[in-house]
Amino acid sequence: MKVFMQTIKSFIFFFLFSSFVGASEINLKEIQKLDAPWGSTFISDKELLITEKSGKIKLINLGSGKVSEVFHNLKILEDGQGGLLDVLYKDEVVFVSYSEDHGKFKSTTSIARANLDRGELKFDNIFVAQPPIKSGYHFGSRLAVKDEFLFASVGERGQGMIAQDPTQHPGSIIRIRLDGNIPKDNPKFIDKKDWLPEIFQIGVRNPQGLTVSPFNKKVYASNHGAKGGDWFGEIKKGENYGWKILGWGGTNYSGTKIGPKWMPGYTKAIKYWVPSIATSAITIYKGNEFKEWNGQALVTSLKDMSLRKLDFSDTKNVQEEIIFQNQIGRIRDIQVHPVSGKIYFLSKDGLWLMEKN
Repeated sequence: MKVFMQTIKSFIFFFLFSSFVGASEINLKEIQKLDAPWGSTFISDKELLITEKSGKIKLINLGSGKVSEVFHNLKILEDGQGGLLDVLYKDEVVFVSYSEDHGKFKSTTSIARANLDRGELKFDNIFVAQPPIKSGYHFGSRLAVKDEFLFASVGERGQGMIAQDPTQHPGSIIRIRLDGNIPKDNPKFIDKKDWLPEIFQIGVRNPQGLTVSPFNKKVYASNHGAKGGDWFGEIKKGENYGWKILGWGGTNYSGTKIGPKWMPGYTKAIKYWVPSIATSAITIYKGNEFKEWNGQALVTSLKDMSLRKLDFSDTKNVQEEIIFQNQIGRIRDIQVHPVSGKIYFLSKDGLWLMEKN
């Protein structure tokens, strides 16, 4: 019996160690305190633009450590999960997503763009999700650029089956041009005549991760399920992820069943998490600092407070590794430095750097 218990203890030690393999090789350090940051984007190899949910935009010089506020003209309603959300820089233009105030506590997931100015950003809307809804839940709001197209996730605002109604934006992935114009090869113009023209895919709940792979150029998302049913998967034109017909393995918070995990006719995710880890921002890693990770997905989480690495080269046999957990709190965003490949995170109240020891 004693030998058996020693064997079990050895197995548990090996399992815990192997689950966090590489943890001793990385160094995490907080480099700036922030107030509920949400999104970040590099505008140069030394400058990081960061949004705070309350409505502020901060410019951080990683070389000097200088932090300055960038003023703007957005009309934001900070309500529940809503506020100033993602930010993305591309070719001297700054894009943001935010919960836009429409009065009487109604808001939309909106997207605006401005020419880069380090002192003041003068935004103009290029997309407003319809209809405005009185809810502080599920804005989605992550942004990604592929070629001349802007992809954005639009959460279903806690309205459930609205995600199955393509005549309304909530619960969808949209695709527009960088100037806000609508691509003429979006699903509406092909075989989805009743879809709104901006909609690229329907049936999502609250996707807070969206990225374009620098290797295969595919678009990937992470999505919050309810009580369980988070997923990581590919965004596919004209398809349907199934919310709230499908529950992705999860249940309502009341404990009642939602629907099957998956069934034919709906997009199947690459990886599911049951119970929920509260997936947040994602990226497909490309860089020199952790070059052994090139081509693999890095998935951050809020509730689980972890960074997970997915090798999904074989989508039928996805290999998952926890890089770290319970080290920096809830993780909202992830950015890879464009030159060094070092990784930056936004936590609940700070900016963190991860590099090799």
